[in-house]
Amino acid sequence: MKDAVPYERLDCSIGRIIHMLSHQMMRQDIMGIEDIGLTPMQNHVMRFILFASSVRDIYQRDVETEFSVRRPTATGILKLLEKNGYIIRVSVPEDARLKKIVPTKKGEDLRAQIIENISRMNRKLITGIPEEKLSVCRDVLENMLRNLRGDRGESK
Repeated sequence: MKDAVPYERLDCSIGRIIHMLSHQMMRQDIMGIEDIGLTPMQNHVMRFILFASSVRDIYQRDVETEFSVRRPTATGILKLLEKNGYIIRVSVPEDARLKKIVPTKKGEDLRAQIIENISRMNRKLITGIPEEKLSVCRDVLENMLRNLRGDRGESK
């Protein structure tokens, strides 16, 4: 097996580094999970709902698509967020089966905390890295994301 990559190189592959970085970000708690009692997944879904709903209507299928989860998983997360008072589901006039997901006042109150925690994490991530390297890193990471999604266009 001449073309096999040595384990040491696999262990430090780009994918592994990205995974380790993602794991550290989750461990360092982007939103303050302990403070508000949400699981990591509920945390991410709530953040998505808060920011996406400020520009468009959000439905369960949007959560399913954004997080690549099946309907029962999304249903369970949304039921818990609703039970804990962070969201409500509202029927839409066009289709009684469709429920729009709307943050409650309690949910909206998280927005400032989330923004501060994201800013704190970003500051921590980029400390000591020159802007020109950050620009290249951002471009490369965006290209990788497009590659994985199958996007072939140059637009962002």
